[in-house]
Amino acid sequence: MPANSLQLLDHDHLIHPVVSLRGHEARGVTILSSAQGAMLTDIEGKTLLDGFSGLWCVNIGYGQESVVRAATEQMRRLPYATGYFHYGSEPAILLAAKLAALAPGDLDHVFFTLGGSDAVDTTLRLIRFYFNMRGEPTKRHIIALERGYHGSSSTGAGVTALAAFHRGFDLPTGLQHHIPSVYPYRNELRDPEAQIAASVAALRAEVEALGADNVAAFFCEPIQGSGGIIVPPAGWLAAMRAECRRLGILFVADEVITGFGRTGPMFACEDEAVVPDFMTLAKGLTSGYAPMGAVMVSDPIYQVIADGTPAGTPLGHGYTYSAHPVSAAVALEVIRLYEEGGILANGQEVGAYFQRRLQSLLDHPLVGEVRGRGMLAGLELVVDKATKRKPPAALRLHEFLAAEGYRQGLIFRAFADDVIGLAPPLCCTEAEIDILIERLGKTLDAALQHSEIRHEAH
Repeated sequence: MPANSLQLLDHDHLIHPVVSLRGHEARGVTILSSAQGAMLTDIEGKTLLDGFSGLWCVNIGYGQESVVRAATEQMRRLPYATGYFHYGSEPAILLAAKLAALAPGDLDHVFFTLGGSDAVDTTLRLIRFYFNMRGEPTKRHIIALERGYHGSSSTGAGVTALAAFHRGFDLPTGLQHHIPSVYPYRNELRDPEAQIAASVAALRAEVEALGADNVAAFFCEPIQGSGGIIVPPAGWLAAMRAECRRLGILFVADEVITGFGRTGPMFACEDEAVVPDFMTLAKGLTSGYAPMGAVMVSDPIYQVIADGTPAGTPLGHGYTYSAHPVSAAVALEVIRLYEEGGILANGQEVGAYFQRRLQSLLDHPLVGEVRGRGMLAGLELVVDKATKRKPPAALRLHEFLAAEGYRQGLIFRAFADDVIGLAPPLCCTEAEIDILIERLGKTLDAALQHSEIRHEAH
C-alpha cells in the first residue's frame, strides 16, 4: 500500500504507545518496512542503523532465518496450546527448564506472560498471594527507585517512577513508594561506597517509616533503563539485595531490559552473584520476534504459594496466551543462538569495543557523561560541563536529536531529559559500531549548530 495511504490510516485509527496523541497526529507515522542484521529500511527506502534494537529487544538482530523456521514449524505443528486445565506443549516445557537452568541460584520456577509489563503485574500478584498464604496480610507496600521503570499495567505503572505513567492515571497508589535513584552523575556524594551506603540507608529508612510488617518487596533494575540508562556503582545491587534480606522483604530484579546478554552476561545479576526472589524477563527472551515475558520464581517462594493454595482450588492467575507454543519455540531458538550461535560472546566482545568507542564522544561540548555496560549505554547532554546544567526544556532538544539522528541514518532513544539511549543488537560488528559512533557524532555536531543550543553551550 502507498505510504501516504498507510499514514492516513494510521492517523485515523492506530493509537501509539507513549506518544503525545495530538503530536503524533500532527507529525505522522514513520513506517518501517524491512530489516536485516542491525539495519532497518523504511517505506521510502532509507536505510538506518538500529542503535536501539527496536525497543531494547532485538538482541540477535533482524532476519535470523533459523528463528523464522522455528516459528513456522511450530505454527504448522501446533499453533496454540492453552496452559489451563493441566495442558501444556513441548516448547513451553523445554523453555521453562532451560530458563531454570540459566537463571541464578534457586530461580527454578517460571510463569510465562506476554511481555514485561504483565511479568511485573504477575510478580505483584504473586507477592500479595505469598504473604497472604504466610499469614502476613499487612505486608502489602512496595518500594522502588525514582526514575525506575516497571511496565505500564494498571498496578506496575505505579511502581514505575516516571511522571508520564502517573499523570491522569491516579498513580502511584498509597501502597507504592519510591526512594532516590543512586544516579552517580548527579549524586552529591562522589565516593561510590558512600553512594551505596546512602542508597541502603534510604531503603532502610523507608521500610522503618512504613513499618517492616507492612513492606512486601523492593523492585529495581540492575541498570535503570527508561530512567536514563543509570548505572549504579559496582556492589550496589548486592548491597541492596543483602539489605532486603536483613529487613525481611522480598527482592525483585527487573531484568526485562538487562537480561539475555544486554550488559554482557546472560543476566545482569550475575555480575554481582545476586540471586533475587523474583526476576522479570521479556524483550531479549524472544529478541522481539514474538511476544513473550516470564517471571522467574525462587523455590522457597513457589513452595509457599503451592502449599498455601487450598487442595483442589486453582491459583487464580493466568493469561490466554501464557506459555504460547510459538513464542516458546522462538525463545528456544533465540537462546540457542545466544549460546551456540556465538551472539552472546559477540555481544561481550563488541560491547567492550562499543564502550571504548563511546569514550571518544566525551570530548564533545554537549556530552557531560557517557555511561553503560556491554551493549547498553547512555549519554547525558549538558550545556555546561562544570555545573552539569541541562539545556532549557523549552528547546525540546530531544525532538531535534531524534529527527537529526534519523537524517544521519541512525535510530536511538532521545529521552525528554536530554539523555541519549543506545542499545545496539548483540550481533553488531565493530565496523557497525564505528558507523554508529560516526553518525551519532554528526548528530551531536548538528545540535551544537542549532543557534539556541550554541548560545547556551559553554
